[in-house]
Amino acid sequence: MGKLCTILAAALVLLSCSARGETAVLWTDRPEFAVYAEYFNSSQDLHKVEVRYFKSLAAELTETNEYPDIVSGSWLKSVSTRAFFNPLDKFLTQRVVSQDDFYPRLLALGRIDNKQYLLPVAFNIPALVLAREKGSILSNPFTIGFEEIKKLGKDHNVETGAGDTPGAYSRMGFSPAWDDEFLFIVASLFNTNFREASPVAWDTEALEQAVGYIQSWITEANTGIRQVEDFSFKYFFDPPAQLATTGRILFAYMDSSQLFTLAEERRSALDFRWIAEKDTIPLNEDTVFYGICKKGRAKKAATAFTQWFFRQENQRLLLESGKNKGMNETSFGIAGGFSAIQGVTEQVFPRFYPSLLGHMPQEEFLSPPNVLPRNWTALKDQVILPYLHERIRSNEKNAIIPLERRISDWSRLNRE
Repeated sequence: MGKLCTILAAALVLLSCSARGETAVLWTDRPEFAVYAEYFNSSQDLHKVEVRYFKSLAAELTETNEYPDIVSGSWLKSVSTRAFFNPLDKFLTQRVVSQDDFYPRLLALGRIDNKQYLLPVAFNIPALVLAREKGSILSNPFTIGFEEIKKLGKDHNVETGAGDTPGAYSRMGFSPAWDDEFLFIVASLFNTNFREASPVAWDTEALEQAVGYIQSWITEANTGIRQVEDFSFKYFFDPPAQLATTGRILFAYMDSSQLFTLAEERRSALDFRWIAEKDTIPLNEDTVFYGICKKGRAKKAATAFTQWFFRQENQRLLLESGKNKGMNETSFGIAGGFSAIQGVTEQVFPRFYPSLLGHMPQEEFLSPPNVLPRNWTALKDQVILPYLHERIRSNEKNAIIPLERRISDWSRLNRE
């Protein structure tokens, strides 16, 4: 992160020195926008963009009396945030950018009451990585499903043998218990359907089916959760991707942003597949969107930057600039993910990330998340993932605190 922080700090200094012309203020939780604004500011003399970074962007937007001109980040479609934005339909009717340029299901997520209030910017998707020489054992060059993960993982297992704890392993292909984010992906692909409510709703039956499937997977492929925990305690001193390259495990989970910011020498030793079930690849919930605020004052500058940023040729230049500045080592693609402009992701990204050739995610498989509350990150990290972690380790559902009660208690303690 050191190099990226130095670059962004320098960019922010340059932005604060901009004096002439109308200046649009852009709020974001994606630090890459400081570099994008610097590039825009240097490309013309009529308008400027000043970037302000907020870790909790949606909260800042709803809890202060300040109004930026542009906002780009995650969790912008919640009930508490979407009222801040102007419709952007005019941008889709101009020749600058067409609605056909975007991944259609992502674009639809930014539509409210048949008006386009938000434009998608970037997304990430889940992947499994494995040693490059093992790629030939997989049945599909693009995706991998749960049953294949389970079978190949089980085939990779090696027990320690006589004299050790019964069922102990010196090599284990994969366990869903290794990563709580993977548990959430299983729940999502079982249509648990987490969505904004008060604060969140879900399909209880689907969640129970997902939990049961994970528990059966662990028993069938890895003997039981005790054996998984024992193996993890012994061998998970190194990062999972490194354990995959050495053969200690077969698969490791990570998302596309994590994968493509691995050091080149480490990534070159890996192959990967996108996680999919029933032709569905779930997008990460922190998909980045872009909006223009109703109460913003620098309308012309906001319009100019919007037209500039969503041009395919300009995103190519931003990727080139990021590569030249070494940002690719710490930040993936556009705003930390695949570009929501389909032509950029499918035609331009492979020039900068050659391992995407032959592995490009299929557009019709991409499934965006539901609308989620603006405090989703905290709710997920502090409540939902810990619940899944405990739940798959307990044979008795009633032995752990129910998810409903956990969310109720959390909401009471975090009441706004």
